[in-house]
Amino acid sequence: MRHRIVNTNGIRVHCVEEGDGPLVLLVHGFPESWYSWRHQLPALAAAGYRAVAIDVRGYGRSSCPPAVEDFRMVKMVGDVVGLLPALGASRACLVGHDWGAPIVWNSALLRPDLFWGVAGLSVPYTPRGEGPPLQTMRQRFGQTEEFYVDYFQRPGRAEDEIEEDVRRWLLGFYWCASGDVPRPAPNIALIARGAKMRERFQYPDSPPAWLTDDDLDFYAGEFERTGFTGGLNRYRNVDRDWEDLAAFAGAPITVPALFVGGDRDGPTVWGMPSIERFAQTLPRLWRSEILPGCGHWIQQERPEETNRLLVDFLRAQDQVSGVRAVTS
Repeated sequence: MRHRIVNTNGIRVHCVEEGDGPLVLLVHGFPESWYSWRHQLPALAAAGYRAVAIDVRGYGRSSCPPAVEDFRMVKMVGDVVGLLPALGASRACLVGHDWGAPIVWNSALLRPDLFWGVAGLSVPYTPRGEGPPLQTMRQRFGQTEEFYVDYFQRPGRAEDEIEEDVRRWLLGFYWCASGDVPRPAPNIALIARGAKMRERFQYPDSPPAWLTDDDLDFYAGEFERTGFTGGLNRYRNVDRDWEDLAAFAGAPITVPALFVGGDRDGPTVWGMPSIERFAQTLPRLWRSEILPGCGHWIQQERPEETNRLLVDFLRAQDQVSGVRAVTS
């Protein structure tokens, strides 16, 4: 794996790449890093692609701008678009997980001329809603509980909770959102008003096979160094995103698309109405796959299945779009 820093959209972005061939950009979510794609980088390289996993702005070795509004979606899309010339490419395929999925969905929506495919993991493409997201959440969940996106809104509150014990908080968050947590799984997406998210956490007796002690140490080390404000600031822009993307309300994504979710993954389960609308919102959908028994951390919990789906999707686009992978 080759590590490098590139400049894009006025910031510094840390990239980790492997392989040669058509460019595939891998965009992570919260609370992760480029490392969440550690199983995909060699698999995509072996299949003949140049796989590049980034640290999203606010994470790892990438820049962390100081203002909350510097993490609005149009800024994230600008980062992705600017990576192409910075990496010497004119087009790419996008793959995103968790918050990375809306970033790549919206990149393909706003700049379909630059991307020959888009794959979202966990979070299905959902066009802009009728009202501001925070208002909708607060009306739905009432006075006694907060949806986690709302819980993350006030700067400093979630940071203070997490940074008391970064490693243990990450372990609880990863475990409770995984497919391995015993059923019925704790609902960490809803927090009692006045409580802390970690009060809903359970912890494994030993780390799951897909998240070793070394893996957890890597993530904890990254966040011990950077803090969590950059990642949490993405949540603090959902209403700005709603305003910024008004011109694209109801617009479909017109490039070839893949969706992969897990039947134990909250955003996939909540997103079923969006998945049922893919015929209208993703008219060039190649496949929508829901992995049984899989939780939120799809490419880590099920790396072989994820790799197979991604490579099959990429090769299908090779045939129809003129992209040709370099054979390994």
